[in-house]
Amino acid sequence: MRDAYIYDAVRSPRGRGRRDGALHEVTSARLSAQMLDAVKRRNGLEGHAVEDVIWGNATQVKEQGGCLARTAVLASDLDQSIPGLSINRFCASGMEAVNLAANQVRGGAGEAYIAGGVEMMSRVAMGSDGAAIAVDPSIAMETNFVPQGISADLIATLYGFTRDEADALAVESQRRASDAWDAGRFANSIVPVTDQNGLTLLDRDESIRPGTDMQALGALLPAFEQMGKTLPGFDKVAIMKYPHLEEIRHIHHAGNSSGIVDGAAAVLVGSKDFGVAQGLTPRARIRATAKIGTDPTIMLTGPVPVTEKILAEAGMAIGDIDLFEVNEAFAAVVLRFQQAFGVSPDKVNVNGGAIAMGHPLGATGAIIIGTLLDELERSDREVGLATLCVASGMGAATIIERV
Repeated sequence: MRDAYIYDAVRSPRGRGRRDGALHEVTSARLSAQMLDAVKRRNGLEGHAVEDVIWGNATQVKEQGGCLARTAVLASDLDQSIPGLSINRFCASGMEAVNLAANQVRGGAGEAYIAGGVEMMSRVAMGSDGAAIAVDPSIAMETNFVPQGISADLIATLYGFTRDEADALAVESQRRASDAWDAGRFANSIVPVTDQNGLTLLDRDESIRPGTDMQALGALLPAFEQMGKTLPGFDKVAIMKYPHLEEIRHIHHAGNSSGIVDGAAAVLVGSKDFGVAQGLTPRARIRATAKIGTDPTIMLTGPVPVTEKILAEAGMAIGDIDLFEVNEAFAAVVLRFQQAFGVSPDKVNVNGGAIAMGHPLGATGAIIIGTLLDELERSDREVGLATLCVASGMGAATIIERV
């Protein structure tokens, strides 16, 4: 089996996922096409230079329906002989696209792929696909399904995380993201988004609040307490699965949970021969990939078992990893990861995360791989691990090492 390498990684800035957000006028296909065009331009790709475009998005309806990957190719400057494959692993869709591309290259099915994802949350609302796991009572009752916010609060209750700990992590995420932008740490990867006239719509993540402090977050009411305690009583559903708990402590709110945003990202993955043929130098080797299923009620603990799995399969220990990107879907997800592995916060999300910059569902996995690569290069570190929790109880992870 041959190695798969990352040659380039780009992303859009993330716009607020509302009608007045900077990217609201851009469709999913057009935003995706701008990322594909950036990869083509930056790497001098011509003709059928890549085998396929693998593109993730979580809400595959309306303009994000059909085979969005192929639509994006046709809307881009890529050669029309390049096909497209749309995939969905909810929040890990962008990462799964990269991992699938890497494993295709490793197995000899093509020399190179562009992989990534998109989510235009201001245009296609989260949950508008009517997923059976949430809306089919026969399945929801069998699995003790609860909304993700309840799951996050369940993690906090089960593992003893306080509101102050969650808020402190959120304040630090905002500070790190603001400092990273001010220091130009994202400059290598950001592709400013333009309108149909070529005018810049957005060139910086729009949702960062650098002045956030504990006092401001302390004034926010828990976002999921009402849905937990009133009919249909999701707290009771969760406690049916975890009967040793007397109650769910609700600590999450808009300030310590990931922001709803628009965004896209793309990663160029290829073999060594591809790089030689194109005159490109690889930036990192994709050392290992993994995915796993977990309890669908607590839902968001996937980063822990999938990290255990990927380390075992790679013959590595947690101490072999220099930097971590753990998607900040909710503060408790990251707190649990750090608790489980005894990882210093100084190694996790060092440039901030989704609490500050937002979580464009289908794109985030590809975004954090690119962010991890940029930081490994900037700080002269060698090995990094990126991981996400995934809706309905899953986890995904990728280990990369510089070359």
